[in-house]
Amino acid sequence: MALYRQFLGASLLKFGLNDGRTRMNPETTQRNDRSAAQREANSSAEEFVAPFGDRAVVIETRELRKVFGEGAAQQVVLGAVELVVREGEMIAIVGPSGSGKSTLLHLLAALDTPTSGAVYFRSRGLQTFPEAPLADYRNQSVGFVWQRHHLLPDFTAVENVAMPLLMRGTKRTDALNSAAGQLERVGLASKNSQRAGELSGGEQQRVAIARSLVNSPALLLADEPTGDLDERNADAVFDLMQRLHHTHRLTSILATHNRALAERCDRVLSLEHGELKPLHVGSGIQPVN
Repeated sequence: MALYRQFLGASLLKFGLNDGRTRMNPETTQRNDRSAAQREANSSAEEFVAPFGDRAVVIETRELRKVFGEGAAQQVVLGAVELVVREGEMIAIVGPSGSGKSTLLHLLAALDTPTSGAVYFRSRGLQTFPEAPLADYRNQSVGFVWQRHHLLPDFTAVENVAMPLLMRGTKRTDALNSAAGQLERVGLASKNSQRAGELSGGEQQRVAIARSLVNSPALLLADEPTGDLDERNADAVFDLMQRLHHTHRLTSILATHNRALAERCDRVLSLEHGELKPLHVGSGIQPVN
């Protein structure tokens, strides 16, 4: 819930912005070897992105590292990760629990800072953003869907969806109207005034998806969006996300344990032991013209 509040709130500007963040001193040779191997893997994956190859790069990482702990307790979660995602792609990242999928998404969303390396959004390094523009990036350029919906149970569905707009200062009437439109797009127009805590699990996740899109983001990040749902609801929610990906002309990155759903994305990447590697092309390649 704390990360969610930081993601929503333009007023919570200080999260992840400490210029004095810890930097490790990794062995140079090992880092260079890992970086070279990662670049080679990315190069070999070019055939996977052919349908999107002429499109602009939306999000990119360069030698992105995240290390927790120090000394003997040091844990390298991400080791020199290189990732390039182009406009319109829908990417799935798979890997075992604890492999760093959530950490990677948090870095892409500027909810955390890397130990070293950088994240670039439309060719601009997030590390160069002042506090206010970085908060705007979180609030307006990125939509985030969490495994647990993090809805406010005593607020109505439409109020929950309107929250990102209200946080950026949109007039309440305008925010609620926009939120109602998003609820209609996810098939919940009849639930506008129902409290979030009274909705079913599948309905709550649909509200969360509507909330993630209410600011018309360019990039959608989803962290195990179907992880708390049964198979029927998981399929329905993924169908909805795939449809919205195309109708909203999104660039989407999903972290998931569900390999069957991952296969329906445009590319499938594996994150394990700190390395991000291409697996294969998925079945979902349908570039929007």
